[in-house]
Amino acid sequence: MCGIAGFVGSRNPERADKLLRMIAHRGPDGSGIFEQEEITLVHARLAIQDIAAGAQPMRLGNLSIVFNGEIYNHMRLRSSLTHQFKTRSDTETLLALYEQEGEAMLERLDGMYAFAIYNSADQTLFLARDRYGKKPLYYTFDDGFVFASEIGALRSLKRYEHNEAAIAAFLRFGFIPFAHTVYKGVYKLLAGRYMRLQIKNMNYSLQSWFDSKTIKKTAISKNEALEVVESALKQSIKDRLDSSDVEVGAFLSGGIDSSLICHYAALEKPSLKTFTVRFAGAFDESSLAEATARAIGTRHQTIDIDAHIKDDIETILNSYGEPFADSSAVPSWYVAKAARQFVKVALNGDGADELFGGYRRYIPIANNLDKFAQIVSPLARFLPKPSIKMSGYNYFYRLINSAAERDKLIYWLKTRSDICEGVFPLVENPLFLEARTLIDSFADESPLAAALYADQSLLLFGDLLVKMDIATMQHALEGRSPFLSRDVSKIAQSLPDRFKVRGITTKYLLRRLAKLRIGEAVATAPKRGFEVPLKSWVQNDLREMIGDRLNAPNALWRNYLNAETVDAIWQNKQEIGAEKRAKLLWTIFVLENWYAHDRLS
Repeated sequence: MCGIAGFVGSRNPERADKLLRMIAHRGPDGSGIFEQEEITLVHARLAIQDIAAGAQPMRLGNLSIVFNGEIYNHMRLRSSLTHQFKTRSDTETLLALYEQEGEAMLERLDGMYAFAIYNSADQTLFLARDRYGKKPLYYTFDDGFVFASEIGALRSLKRYEHNEAAIAAFLRFGFIPFAHTVYKGVYKLLAGRYMRLQIKNMNYSLQSWFDSKTIKKTAISKNEALEVVESALKQSIKDRLDSSDVEVGAFLSGGIDSSLICHYAALEKPSLKTFTVRFAGAFDESSLAEATARAIGTRHQTIDIDAHIKDDIETILNSYGEPFADSSAVPSWYVAKAARQFVKVALNGDGADELFGGYRRYIPIANNLDKFAQIVSPLARFLPKPSIKMSGYNYFYRLINSAAERDKLIYWLKTRSDICEGVFPLVENPLFLEARTLIDSFADESPLAAALYADQSLLLFGDLLVKMDIATMQHALEGRSPFLSRDVSKIAQSLPDRFKVRGITTKYLLRRLAKLRIGEAVATAPKRGFEVPLKSWVQNDLREMIGDRLNAPNALWRNYLNAETVDAIWQNKQEIGAEKRAKLLWTIFVLENWYAHDRLS
């Protein structure tokens, strides 16, 4: 796990050093710079595998690589290669695979990665990203070609023009979707994509090497499905425990995903350290986590997070380099900071909800309840606005409020981020058109499969994996996600809908596994995200900071939202639910905090 960067052009030690400084927090254990002809590769290392001999940039013949991530099956892949290996590093395996197979190797990799391989023989640069986009990669052709693990590294080299369409999209999604960023001319390499760049003429091509929609559904019984999912998950966890020369721990929330991971991990490693956090003002599930830990026999710690939100909020938000409004980024940052005191690697449950159907919003979709909700949806305007996020009333209100929506994009926004919907009209721009095109591309799928694909492409890629990468790597902690392994995710994509949502039961198959292996309490636990006391933050802890940002004379939000409406919401004179009000004001605050920081940097 590391930070990577590089550029095409004449040697420029000052530029290389600046890039290295900007990614150094991702890899404090070592660093290296490779310079040859018109290419410079930069690497900051977090030493996890082959600590003694895995330094980067690494060379093999004509090939040189900088690599961020882990390849969990790399030792098995070596059996098909003729190369005589000198290290136990997965970086050397990648080089040997590429030398022998080229881009075809990507299909064989089980891991999380973003890497760049330079071939001096034909002067090409090959960049690739893993299936779901766990490891980030930003690039720009502005002032040559430059790439880096974090957008802040690119921004440190020059000032970019703001991407107005992306900012408008941020105010709707809470993040910037697809390949776009907050800066014009700066892009993300999409998940499951690779780029090949010819150094001499700067011609390049972008190719998709993975598309989950191509995975065919299989006819399979429940018992067969339980068996293959369990087998693949156990192997995935074993690989993620074995492919480390440092201790691996695990986050244990008490929910289904982390409990299953910790159960199987503890079978492989009885001394497994597990961690639960308590966050003041948020839902506390430490009791269930502690009971689960006792049942599966882990060395468990409950960590009380003493958050100094006013002191830390700007540091947390600025670590993303662009606006990012998922408020659970705050506890994630504190959790990663606390866990790093005990381990260098931690397993997590990312991806399970989007692959196995874990959100409550999937229930009406899977059961075709939208038609009933459409009938009663006119009642929504007469009902009081919900004030408690996880309440049954809030769920019911949002269901009927969104059911009558015929615009698929607005429906997705209402049932996911729900920031501006019903308050400000959507003004079309190219990013919204791209989102509509994506959602429409799933029209031939079942309603549940379409919802899952959309969430994987938008929410998982643009929000959840970004959040985990930044939160962990800010503290040099590696997060590993067994549910996003090549085999587990492939099996999940191939399962019939009835094994994901059945009746009012979400994540049906994983709940069955949890009941069989751990117990009823875990199997029936409701889905809960990392909840934060957002209303209290907006109303109390951060009220002064938010007010200062909102009321700044050059506030950026005024270019996108109606000022009278926002002012009325801030003064609590607009009829709007308390949770929605807090979310909207928080999103504007995040934007303004980024804008202020960007102007000063």
